[in-house]
This record gives sequence, C-alpha cells and structure tokens, in this order.
Amino acid sequence: MANTLLINARSYETRVALVENGQVVEVYVERHKQGSLAGNIYAGRVARVLPGMQAAFVDIGLTKAAFLYVSDVHEEPDLSELVPGEAPPQRPSRGETPPRIEALLREGQELMVQVAKEPLGNKGARITCHITLPGRNLVFMPTINHVGISRRIEEEIERGRLRSLIQEMRPAAQGFIARTVSEGQDADKLKAEMDFLCSLWDAIVRRRESATIPSLLHQDLSVSLRAVRDLFTREVDHLVIDCRAEYQQVVDFVSAFMPRLLPCVELYTGGEPIFDAFGVEPELARALGRKVWLKSGGYVVIEKTEALTAIDVNTGRYVGGHNLEETILKTNLEAVKEIAYQLRLRDIGGLIVIDFIDMERESNRAKVVAALKEALARDRSKTNVLGMSALGLVEMTRKRVRESLGESQSEPCFYCDGVGFIKDTTTVCYEIFRTLERELKGSSAPAVDVRVNPRVAEVLLQEERYALEELESFLGLTIHVLPDGELHREHFEIRPFHPR
Repeated sequence: MANTLLINARSYETRVALVENGQVVEVYVERHKQGSLAGNIYAGRVARVLPGMQAAFVDIGLTKAAFLYVSDVHEEPDLSELVPGEAPPQRPSRGETPPRIEALLREGQELMVQVAKEPLGNKGARITCHITLPGRNLVFMPTINHVGISRRIEEEIERGRLRSLIQEMRPAAQGFIARTVSEGQDADKLKAEMDFLCSLWDAIVRRRESATIPSLLHQDLSVSLRAVRDLFTREVDHLVIDCRAEYQQVVDFVSAFMPRLLPCVELYTGGEPIFDAFGVEPELARALGRKVWLKSGGYVVIEKTEALTAIDVNTGRYVGGHNLEETILKTNLEAVKEIAYQLRLRDIGGLIVIDFIDMERESNRAKVVAALKEALARDRSKTNVLGMSALGLVEMTRKRVRESLGESQSEPCFYCDGVGFIKDTTTVCYEIFRTLERELKGSSAPAVDVRVNPRVAEVLLQEERYALEELESFLGLTIHVLPDGELHREHFEIRPFHPR
C-alpha cells in the first residue's frame, strides 16, 4: 500500500499526517496564533549566568527567558569582523577541560542563538549557539567543522562518495551533514543547495549587524513546508493537500528543490474532510486516550508525569492457551509494536519507562528488547533502549524537540488539577464537619450557611443526615446546607449568621 503525506490547512491551524501502509504514524499540528519556535534563530542578550548549573538564561524576546547549557556555547567573536568563510572557535576536543560558563558568558552579552527545543510546560525554550540550517539534502553547520552522513544511508560506497563530495565543495572549516534523501544525488544538485544555505547564513549574519536586541533573525519554514522538506521522500508516493493557497506554496517549493516529485503532489477536492476520508481522525482520537487496546485483548496504559512517561502492559481479556509464559510473551511482543507506534504517533520524548509483564525466561526478555529496538528502527527521532531489568522494566529515551501530541492538544483537568482523581463526596462531607467543629465550637452564632457542590449537598442531607443533626446539637446551632453548582466538588464555603 502506498505511503501518503496529508496536509489539512486552515487559517487557524495546519495539521500534517504521514500515513505508511494505511496506518497513521506521525502527526504534526501547528496553531497559527502560537506558531512553532524550534529552528528559529534569534539575537539575544544574556540575562543571568548560573555557575552552579553551568548554564545561562538568555532573553530572546519570548515570555520566558531561554535556557542555554555550557555545552551549547562557543566563544563567539564579533561577527562583523569575522572574515567570510572563517569559522568561529570550536569546542574543546576530547581530553581537554571544557571552559566554564562564567568564562564564556557575562550578563548583558549579546548572542546569536537557535531554538533547539520548544518551551515545554513551565520551562522556557532550550537554545544553542551551534546554528544548523537544514535543507532538503544537506544540513549546514556554520559554527562546527564537521562532515557527517546520515546513519540511514547504509551503503559504504555511497557514504564515501557523499563524504568526498562535501569535503571537496564545502567552505573552509564549516560543516555539513548529508541527509538520507541525499543518497544518489549528483554533485551539481548538492553544490547548488550548499550555495543556497551558505547565502542564507550570510543574510542572517548581515541581519544581525543591524538588529535590535532581542529580535528574530530567521524563522524556520511553516509546518507544511517543513513536512515537505523532511518527510516527502522516495518512500512517500503521494502528497495530498486540501487548501489551494497552501497547495500553490508546496508546488513552488517542490518545483524548486525536488521537481522529480512534482507529479506526486495533489490538491484534494473531495466533499469529505481530508482527515476523515483517509481515516486519520479516529487515530488522532485514539492517540489522546490513556488506554490502548491490543488485538489479542490485552492493553497498554500510557501515563505522562513531569519527569517521565510510564507505560504499563497488561494481559487484559487475553487468556492465551495452555502455557502462561507463552501467553505473556505473546502479549509483550504485541505490545512492543503498539508502543513503538504510539511513541511515534504521539511524539512522546524524554525518559520513558515500560513495565512489561514479568517473564521468567531470560531468552524471552531478550526477544522483547530486540523486538522493541527493531520496531523503533523506522522512528526518525533518535532513541536509546537499555536492557530489561529483573522486574521487567525497560528504560529508554526518545529525542524531544516539541510538545507531544497530547500536550499540544490538551491541558491539565481544571477540576482535579492534573492529579487524575478527586476526593469522594463522603470525604468532603467529613472535611466540612471537622471544619465546622474547628471554627464554630463556642461560637455565639445561632446558625451557619454551608455552601457546597450539589452532589455533596445531596449526601449531607441524605446519607449523612444523622451526623449533621448530631453536629448541630454538639455546636448548638443550625446548619443550612445550600447547593451551589458553581463550586468545585472539593470546595465549600462557611458563613456564620450573626443577628444584629
């Protein structure tokens, strides 16, 4: 089945879905009032240096200061005096003691930085001084003297050819990485893109010379064009877009950088919304759920915490055959495929801990870990999987650049404040009783109004009626229970009545 790239573009939001063999594997959403920051280049000013953390806060004009680690800093010369083609000083080589942040930066110092990670939660954006400018076939690294080849290009002869071409054509002491789609490209095409990226960098440097601080120097492509640049490869047979204006931009981009793929670009004109027509919407709804069912009857639970993402595997309704170990192994192997799929679809990054069902045989544990690594092989984000512990836990990491799908599409519950649970009505009733006793014992007030959520009021006046009357007798006052639909179920208001 063909692989398809779908773009649903509207004035308020653009959504991109990559469909492989009929299954949605990657989704990107960009809301235009927010916009994406990753890849943007800013002229910023150091707001604070933190020697204890070997990092600094940098004002780049956003609501929160951006965070810069010492490993992402280089000693930046005055770029207005930099000879064209000359690279900034490099980081220390292995074995050398790296410089400390306070030796590299000072408060008030001006820097050119790039957003490496979007602001996530309460954290500001993570930035780097090591700028990268991605093209279709190459990634330009003007501050690093390095030539790299995508690890997905496996043929050694092709790797050597690309390395030799780049070494021969690149400006002195500036770096390039050959992307996966560069495989088989001729020298003229690579040289043209190299010249384009170098001229783009020169324009950014010139812009910085007259820019106010802080300010945006370069904005990365829109999510539609980023998707075309990064996802529209030989493995994608079809690109379908449902907005005529966006379609024209994509056609212009493809004509300039990948004309061979122009016949594969199509304007969608069907009556049904594009994501419904291709079956994407149901998968998006499923990707926001906590529990994911497996075909066998088992299920996977995905829980996001502040520090990590925890994934739990359960047999659920699956009872297997006659052998318990075989049943568990089959469930774990089925879960592996679903977990790899969900990580990619939801774009979950950072530290991930997977709790597989316990297996007695070491060989079965090894099978599960090997299957997980194999299932993650198609993931474009870098992953690192450790072995399985004696408790059946697998720790892994996945590179994180932007908010996950769940983080971008949802928010903590305003009712439970993200805890996932609220106090039951009986617990709230008893808290009310204790508060009344604490605050009104010995009071001269003849009565008190207790304003509560209607569900709590119902329990107070029915199931807890006897306890309420007993408390009235103990305190020597009348308690009026007043339902208030505006109140949170855990909240209540006590207002003593004092006669004039």
